[in-house]
Amino acid sequence: MKRHKLNHHVTRRNFLRGSMTALAAPAGLHALSSSAVAQQQPPDGAEELTAYHEAEIGGEVRGPHLWLRWNNEVLTSYRAHQTQKFPYFYPLIGPVSGQSLTAETALPWPHHRSLYFSCDRLNSANYWQRGLEHGQIKSTGPQVSDVTDTSAVIRDACEWAVPGEDVQMTDERTFRITVENPRLWTIDAEIEWKAVEDVEVTRTNHALFSIRCAPDISPWGGGTLVSSEGAIGEENTFGEPAQWCAFFGNRRRGGDGVVEGIALFDHPENPWAPCPWFTRDYGFISPMPFQWITEPWQLPAGQSVHLKYKVLVFAGDHEDNDLAGQYSQWASA
Repeated sequence: MKRHKLNHHVTRRNFLRGSMTALAAPAGLHALSSSAVAQQQPPDGAEELTAYHEAEIGGEVRGPHLWLRWNNEVLTSYRAHQTQKFPYFYPLIGPVSGQSLTAETALPWPHHRSLYFSCDRLNSANYWQRGLEHGQIKSTGPQVSDVTDTSAVIRDACEWAVPGEDVQMTDERTFRITVENPRLWTIDAEIEWKAVEDVEVTRTNHALFSIRCAPDISPWGGGTLVSSEGAIGEENTFGEPAQWCAFFGNRRRGGDGVVEGIALFDHPENPWAPCPWFTRDYGFISPMPFQWITEPWQLPAGQSVHLKYKVLVFAGDHEDNDLAGQYSQWASA
């Protein structure tokens, strides 16, 4: 893999600290203390964005797990082992705190996995929860490519099947991870979801592209849930159409009042836009088309739907990061 060298060495947190000194921080957001950021400098080749994956399948370097680092500290990992229910991203590291803004598992619904794409009640199978015998989204081996100092692309192809039975659906997914600036990094997701057999999804609240946030930024943990419509909390966002939803809050374990958040954008060209959202104050958001259908959704064999989402991981809150403006720019690109 190509390594990129800079004229000086910076650790991820020292880089952030220096940048935050140069930028005016919003109210409630503080730079980390010098004692918190002091650490040994990384070796040559560790600066900026680097990637790691270890398995070789059919002569190609693939997953099942891929790691992306920013200045030699984990930024995120795409996890796609074939013993899993479905592939997912975890962690999604906050740009200041160094803590994940998502939960890999947490009560009351411990089967949620951070950032993931899945669906229940698809041809009577369950690709969301319960054992693998009820349905599994199996990766064929993710690959990372196009690695630059600030971005990388992860591609994966997955098969949806009950083990021992014919494949019902496939998906081809592409994720572009970009460090936009010291206070923001993003994941642009595109998914081609294709029916191999005739597919029918009956009404379910378990679908599709979803985030389970870290407990400390959920309303249950003292954080805030907000939508593009200015609605606050589950009571005002549940079942309501929106362009995006986001969580943000103080990172209590950080000990110094750092505010961070995570947002999910739903593209206006997605088949169900403007889609009602399934939201929960315990820390869940998803543009959820199948919760409110009155007839089963059907996709004939050979047909597909193209889906686009964007995830933003940021320091500050939704106004500090102008999520409305960022959504408008993304949707019109």
